[in-house]
Amino acid sequence: MLSLPSPPSSSSSVSNQLISLVTGGSSSLGRRVTGTLYGHKRGHVTFSVQYNQRSDPVLLLDLAMSTATLVKEMSSGLVRIALECEKRHRSGTKLFQEPKWTMYCNGRKCGYAVSRGGACTDTDWRVLNTVSRVTVGAGVIPTPKTIDDVSGVGSGTELGELLYMRGKFERVVGSRDSEAFYMMNPDKNGGPELSIFLLRI
Repeated sequence: MLSLPSPPSSSSSVSNQLISLVTGGSSSLGRRVTGTLYGHKRGHVTFSVQYNQRSDPVLLLDLAMSTATLVKEMSSGLVRIALECEKRHRSGTKLFQEPKWTMYCNGRKCGYAVSRGGACTDTDWRVLNTVSRVTVGAGVIPTPKTIDDVSGVGSGTELGELLYMRGKFERVVGSRDSEAFYMMNPDKNGGPELSIFLLRI
């Protein structure tokens, strides 16, 4: 079972290993970035990181959980997602370019996440362009109907709700092998509701 670190404002005890990785001596709070989580309700959720609301994404992660599951987890309390990959000897691969990650949600292993770097699909671009004016918020993006639906041949159902959640994330760079993103809640003085850790160990 993976022990997850607490956000900077928390005083609870944490794993010494993850403290050194995520909040080591060379770490400091970086600038805030724009983070967007989105996906069809019954499909996998994607996490996008942009330097600002309208810039190209620098990181796209397809997470090992459905959008509906993430919404359920967040409605019940704090969510901490840890992504681990193995450090390869003499590898010059940048952290964001590591292709495959073992994913833990609140300490439970839930499968494998895939990093696409900044490579966007048409759906990614449509979502990010649609929400480009949104600083903080959540909602539903209408999805186009299938060809069969438009022609009247299909069942008449759409592809499904495309949900999104967007906010400002505090970026913490621990080393070339560790980064963390803390989603800050503008309405509360407490810690982040969602934390995402990238750890190469």
